[in-house]
Amino acid sequence: MRVEAEVLGGYPRSERVRKTLRRLEEKGEAGHVEALRAVWEDTLLLLGVQLGAGLDAAVDPVLEWHDPLRPFAEAWRNVAIDGLLRWFDNNFFYRIPVFIDEPDPKRLVTAPRVRQLRAALPGWARVKVVLPGPVTFARLSRNQTGKSLEELASDIAAILAREARAAAEAGAAVVQLDEPWLADVDATPDDAALAAELASRILGEAKAAGASTRLAVEYNVPEPGVYEKLDGLKNVDYIVVDVADAPEKALRLLEAKGAPAPGLGLGVVQARNIYPEHYGAVKPWIERAVKAVKPEALLLTTSAWLDLIPLSYAVQKTNILGHIAAHARKDFG
Repeated sequence: MRVEAEVLGGYPRSERVRKTLRRLEEKGEAGHVEALRAVWEDTLLLLGVQLGAGLDAAVDPVLEWHDPLRPFAEAWRNVAIDGLLRWFDNNFFYRIPVFIDEPDPKRLVTAPRVRQLRAALPGWARVKVVLPGPVTFARLSRNQTGKSLEELASDIAAILAREARAAAEAGAAVVQLDEPWLADVDATPDDAALAAELASRILGEAKAAGASTRLAVEYNVPEPGVYEKLDGLKNVDYIVVDVADAPEKALRLLEAKGAPAPGLGLGVVQARNIYPEHYGAVKPWIERAVKAVKPEALLLTTSAWLDLIPLSYAVQKTNILGHIAAHARKDFG
């Protein structure tokens, strides 16, 4: 069985980048070139950390993104940005997208970033990009279009499908779609069925352009009635389940429901605390999951993006993931 390892998503900012962006955006004391240089230098550092840890793909750290939704909302016509809300049960906030009419893209967000990363990395290095899932996007937004949630999510998915294909054509080896809403207490089976349909459409575009694909459900474990509605997934190489936040619940879910994709992704490194994991502690989780699902391939990853903890610990967690993956390749590969 093939065993891969990747960080799930973006990284935290260093003190230097935080201060430089604040001086640019709030005080007007820094220039755009100075801010871009700080972000780019830290981006290269974090790409190197991931490749040095032996991970199979290096995720774009998206250091200048304030939250996972805003770069897309700002790139679309008929979408405004409103006040702050908490991002799920985490200690950071996002600006609420307000959809006034059908979203219309002014520009693509991810493809130019991929081209820049590809130009800086050696040819063998694989780049990963992460897109927000359309159901999560719609659920966390304010809908003033007069359309139903399903219609708005479908409109968002149409744009994200273009993003996915363009990113893959620009050189992204991995395209991931995040649907953390499916693990929320308010998620419904209908949300999951819609997410499966739209994810299949979006990631189908990435797959057609040669990328490997993932659907990730982070921050918690979905309820069985929600999870089972993902059975209609197509064009998804890995379904990623957060194990570290609730191991027993996650493993019981996999034992009861299996996996709706040929590959199984396990979030075994906790992205929301600073405590180090050890392979001996997570190996039983991997064993139970593999025995229950019998996946064609295994992906080891973090439970969420690493931007919730200080940078030094995010680097440490990256190296821990690489260490766990090296042992898992020997035991399960």
